[in-house]
Amino acid sequence: MTPRAFVDEEAAADARAAILRARRMVGFTGAGISTESGVPDFRSPGSPWMTHKPIPFDVWLASEEARAEAWRRKFAMDDIYAGAQPSRGHRAMASLISRDMMQAIVTQNIDGLHQAGGAPADRVIELHGNGTYAKCLSCGFRHELADVRRQLETSHRAPVCEACGGMVKSATISFGQAMPVEAMQRADALARDCDLFLVAGSSLVVFPAATLPVIAKRSGATLIIINREETELDDIADIVVRGDIGEALGPLTN
Repeated sequence: MTPRAFVDEEAAADARAAILRARRMVGFTGAGISTESGVPDFRSPGSPWMTHKPIPFDVWLASEEARAEAWRRKFAMDDIYAGAQPSRGHRAMASLISRDMMQAIVTQNIDGLHQAGGAPADRVIELHGNGTYAKCLSCGFRHELADVRRQLETSHRAPVCEACGGMVKSATISFGQAMPVEAMQRADALARDCDLFLVAGSSLVVFPAATLPVIAKRSGATLIIINREETELDDIADIVVRGDIGEALGPLTN
C-alpha cells in the first residue's frame, strides 16, 4: 500500500468549496487514485509494470507467441493487485455522481475500481479500456478472464475466440492501438461544456488524454489538480492540491 502523503488542507478546503459550487463538473482520473487501493502505477521506481512491460499492439498482432506472452504478463500483474478495493477517492467521486454533482468520470485507468466504488458504468468513460475482461478483435464477443486464463494455462498458447476463432485481447488499449473514438468524443464534449474539471491522480503526460484539462480550461472551466507530484499543467490550474486524493476528497463522501 502506498504511504499516505500530507495534504495542504487550505488548498484542499478551497478545492472542496469550488466542487460544491460547481454545476457541470467532470472528473478526470489517473493511476494516483488507484495507488491508494494498492494498484501500482507505471512510472514509479521499481514498478512491477517494468518487469511485466505491456507488449505494443503491432507486435501483439504479428505474433502468436507475443500474444501468449502478453497474457502471461497481464495475469502476473493481475495477481499482484488481486483484491484491490476502491479508495476514498473512488468513493468520493461515486458520491458526487450519485448526488448529480458530477456529470461523469473520465479515466485513464483500466482497473474498474470506479465502478466497484459505486459509479454507474455509463457515467465512467474509460479512455484506455478495461482490464477486467477480454474481447475478440474479430467479432467483439466478450470473454471472462477466468476462462481466458484457463485456456492459456491448459494449452500454453494464446487464447482464441470460442465464437469465431479470432484473436482474444484484454479489453484495454495497448501502446500503438487506436484510441476508442466514441469515448474520446464523449470526453471532449464534456470537457468543453463543464464548469469545473477535477483532475485526480494523473501526471498529465499521456496524450491525447492530457489535452482534456487544457480544453476545459480554455472553455472557461475551473481547473483543479490533486496529485502527489507536480504536473505539467499546474501553472494553468486554478487550485493545486499536493498529496493524497482520499485525504482531499474524502470529506465529500456521503
